[in-house]
Amino acid sequence: MQSIYELVTFESQNEHDLEHDLAHKKPFSIPKIYDANGDLSKRWYVYFSYLNPKTGKLERMKNIYGKTNRYKTKEARYSVLSIYKKRLLKLLKDGYNPFDDNTEHHKLRTAKQTNVEIKENFTNKTHSNNNNNNNNNNKSVVENRSNTDIISLREAIDLAIALKTNIVSKRTIVDYQSRCNILIKYLKGNSIVVDNVRILKKKTIIDFLNSIQVKTSARNRNNYRTCLSSVFQTMEDNELIEKNFIKNINHLKSNPQRNKTYSVQQQEEIFQHLETEDPILLLYIKFISYNLLRPIEVCRLKIKNIDFLNRTLQFQAKNKLLKTKIIPEILFKSIPDLSMKEGDLYLFTPYEIGGVWSTELTNRRDYFSKRFKTVVKDHFGLDKNYGLYSFRHTFITKMYRAMVKESSPFAAKSNLMQITGHTTMTALEKYLRDIDAELPEDYSKLL
Repeated sequence: MQSIYELVTFESQNEHDLEHDLAHKKPFSIPKIYDANGDLSKRWYVYFSYLNPKTGKLERMKNIYGKTNRYKTKEARYSVLSIYKKRLLKLLKDGYNPFDDNTEHHKLRTAKQTNVEIKENFTNKTHSNNNNNNNNNNKSVVENRSNTDIISLREAIDLAIALKTNIVSKRTIVDYQSRCNILIKYLKGNSIVVDNVRILKKKTIIDFLNSIQVKTSARNRNNYRTCLSSVFQTMEDNELIEKNFIKNINHLKSNPQRNKTYSVQQQEEIFQHLETEDPILLLYIKFISYNLLRPIEVCRLKIKNIDFLNRTLQFQAKNKLLKTKIIPEILFKSIPDLSMKEGDLYLFTPYEIGGVWSTELTNRRDYFSKRFKTVVKDHFGLDKNYGLYSFRHTFITKMYRAMVKESSPFAAKSNLMQITGHTTMTALEKYLRDIDAELPEDYSKLL
């Protein structure tokens, strides 16, 4: 007799949310998730009851575990169990009865699924005139279904992203979700159904990336490739797919745009303008200029990150490590007295230094970028090549050129590394070349 539990944990289909009020009494209870109150050391499962034809009472059935307890995060377990729950409810609604022989139901369901996959495979291969190849591909799909765990692309993406929780930042998770949703939308728009993630073709992803490149840029296309490859690598690591073919798709050459460095005159004029027009924005820029922080790093700062006694600053850097920097005197004297404010308040908010700001990190960064455009760029007529990041380039250039006057280039770079936070000399040298900080002496005598 075909087991309903195998169908719940292995079957794939187009699933819809079947959690609605039942108009009539059913011979089963709505499946529920047992999560052990969040205790990951215990086994989680889906459970339900079914009407025993002999007793006429609902009887608790065997718990459904599947692969749930292999995962070590709550998000991943909830993701898997939610899929099992939906599938189980769908099966029960379709007439599966754990007290009966469900062989005929299983054969019918298998036939329906096979037809869907054959139709999908045929649709994806309509450009080919080779009927023999089509027949072989269809046969492969059917055999693949019978020998492997079947999971749809949507399910695989949701599970992979859930597994990345607590591994990457919240911002990265949002980026994964956004880009993957655009992929799903593209597939639907082109009538491509992927009920089995294992039959997704490399050519399909290449076509999607090409569409991104045509609409936007090669750089954005590369960003999509990187994002999708990371998600699919998690699928491969967890045996949802055999191989992450996206990492073998070519990375296109692109010309990244880097913010220009301000001239000494431009920088001084901007600072003078902000002293009267926007002191909060001026202090924000000084943290970028004097402490060489990135704009998003400044947005993370809270009052408790500043040690006023030792004049040091702790911040979350690009590499996710908590770093400590000294606060130079030129910046420290610009910071107002914050001793009466709570440490958990954000250092920068729209209307005050040290306050509450209930919005996402990226929104805070974007707010100051837009504010800088309105107050500074529009006022001085600066183009898109100038931005907040330009101040970091400007002051690193200024320091390096001052250092190299009194020491060798190597010694200057060694000292500069401690200030900028670059972890290797190679990385710093590349950065200095990119911003044109390293210029030769006058070579007229060589001419």
